[in-house]
Amino acid sequence: MKKRTKRLMGTFALVAGTLGAAGAFLMKKKKTGESKTRTGTGRDVWARPGMSVTFRAELMPGRDRSERTFRVSELLPSGRVRLEGAAGEHNEKEFEPPR
Repeated sequence: MKKRTKRLMGTFALVAGTLGAAGAFLMKKKKTGESKTRTGTGRDVWARPGMSVTFRAELMPGRDRSERTFRVSELLPSGRVRLEGAAGEHNEKEFEPPR
């Protein structure tokens, strides 16, 4: 092949790769945009203010269920919660599933 043809083919391959990567990025961005509604003030959140949640027994061994139960005071944009009577922020995996 001539030098000019090689350069043209290389440019074409570079453009095709760039378009493919941009398409993959946009598809991924679209999927993560849908899941953001879960943590916002949207429909499908795992806890709401005023709701009672119970820590898993593995995290607080030797305590009764009533001693592991706290009330949600605030739902944070990250999906974590603040509890009344418990310090810090906590996520869904720390609690027993709702009945």
